[in-house]
Amino acid sequence: MKPTAQKSTIRNEGHPYQNPELPVEQRVEDLLSRMTLAEKAGQFFHTMLAMKPDGSTVEKGNVGVMPLDTTALLKGQFMTHFNLMGTYEPGAMARWHNTLQSMAADTRLGIPVTLSTDPRHAFTDNVGASFNAGAFSAWPEPIGLAALRDPKLVYEFADTVRREYLAVGFRVALHPQIDLASEPRWSRQNGTFGSDAALTSQLVRAYVHGLQGDTLGKQSVSAMVKHFPGGGPQLDGEDPHFPWGKEQIYPGGMRDLHLEPFKAAIAAGCAQMMPYYGQPIGTDWEEVGFGFNKGVVQGLLRDRLGFDGIVCTDWGLISDAEIFGEMHEARAWGLESLTELEKAARVLDAGCDQFGGESRTDLIIELVESGRIPEYRLDQSLRRILRDKFVLGLFDAPYVDADAAAETVGRTDFTEAGAKAQRRSLTLLTNPGGTLPVTGRPKLYVGNVTAKTAAQYGKLVDAPEQADLAVLRLRTPYEPRPNTFESFFHSGTLAFTPEELKPILDLLATVPTVVCINLERAAVIPEIAERAAALVADYGASDTALLDIAFGKAKPEGRLPFELPRSMEAVAASRPDVPNDTENPLFPYRAGLTL
Repeated sequence: MKPTAQKSTIRNEGHPYQNPELPVEQRVEDLLSRMTLAEKAGQFFHTMLAMKPDGSTVEKGNVGVMPLDTTALLKGQFMTHFNLMGTYEPGAMARWHNTLQSMAADTRLGIPVTLSTDPRHAFTDNVGASFNAGAFSAWPEPIGLAALRDPKLVYEFADTVRREYLAVGFRVALHPQIDLASEPRWSRQNGTFGSDAALTSQLVRAYVHGLQGDTLGKQSVSAMVKHFPGGGPQLDGEDPHFPWGKEQIYPGGMRDLHLEPFKAAIAAGCAQMMPYYGQPIGTDWEEVGFGFNKGVVQGLLRDRLGFDGIVCTDWGLISDAEIFGEMHEARAWGLESLTELEKAARVLDAGCDQFGGESRTDLIIELVESGRIPEYRLDQSLRRILRDKFVLGLFDAPYVDADAAAETVGRTDFTEAGAKAQRRSLTLLTNPGGTLPVTGRPKLYVGNVTAKTAAQYGKLVDAPEQADLAVLRLRTPYEPRPNTFESFFHSGTLAFTPEELKPILDLLATVPTVVCINLERAAVIPEIAERAAALVADYGASDTALLDIAFGKAKPEGRLPFELPRSMEAVAASRPDVPNDTENPLFPYRAGLTL
């Protein structure tokens, strides 16, 4: 694909690092020898950027989430690693990417930008974790891919992600997320492959190969696997983005089980790794967040498991930050009393290479100039960071074809494959009277289903009493949280309140009802399961996918990727590091019926 109205390469002719014929190691060493301390410091930061809908950059502006200044970060601080927030039209994304590369080309050394993204191929929209698909092909959440237990499908998915990402300029995927879904209340489960370490290990191998190929190269997207050493065992299921969720515990002694998927990812050749925020409690690890934890990063990940790729911390460990106009403290759990300079030193001492979500290049400069961190320690990380840029081909062909981006992103075959996976992933949990598959064109009453879509399957009516059948879509319950950013992380109870449950049960008592519940977490729904004419679980699926299953146009193949507890009392009594540990679950792990 030809670049549009852009230079085809970044180069100031004559230096060895600009010569694509030379070995990568030689190019890295040559570039490293030419970098000032300030230029080196810029490479240690991997932070957020946003763009305007027309593809232009944000300069000294606030995008609603946080204040940003693209030119200051890229040209003033020499930063070249950014993750894009938000969903936009593909051509505009590609043009914006090319603008960044052009700005980078105008810096002294012309170090190209590496652009990354959180997942953006499903239905969840959480600015701290993932984006909805928008123009990209829409697939089930990873938990839905796990419901199908199909490594070939996961490879196809990851390869599709790779192609769509390359079209707009993304070269690092801030995924896959391979934590085990062992605490039913934890808010991040829909991004995992479920509760089974062996299955997660199988699927992450396929995922990494789909993104990167057999080896990292010019057509690869680098996989930043997260969250080492496994972020599932959170105390009370609270998330360590927030101080009340910082404690990670292992009362069941299953710490090593959570490591198994990461061993598989390393064996598959994943290029990057992200430690989580959590602070381990009651183990032989130091009780500080994993990004600061030398025993975990250097001792376990690098020395014991042999990982030599880039380690990038999770976002926001050093500085307090304004998010949606609200202040959030740095996630330096166990080290809250340290200064920002001391926190930065601890991250480097732990063995990490990059600071996610930060831009404090001044701290790195001060650490070296004060003698606290020797410059050769920076060079150790820079060799990894620069190596990936060269291997990905960014120095030699940084631009993308903006005209072709819209043709590739959301391509018909990609979209059809995603829609097929949505239908397949649906999990039929109950069908006691053989309600499914539905025949004919019944009088339909629908709740949380698009009327235009439902009208293709039956005659819509305005009241349950008029209907032959109802179709109701629900989401897993959660406790609303007052903080704007935290409101995206659905936490707390998994059960409907009596006030929420009553209208649902009234509907089920009035008309035979097919209930479909989105399992972003392990919902506690015994009353609904008992009374529904049929109960279906989804993990990110369109109304069309659900109705195709209900009316026999496709067959559900999914099996539960984690158990569904019978009560909140059972959840509270379970051990957060032990998968599928609730007493007498309503539906066990791998439950599912066929039609």
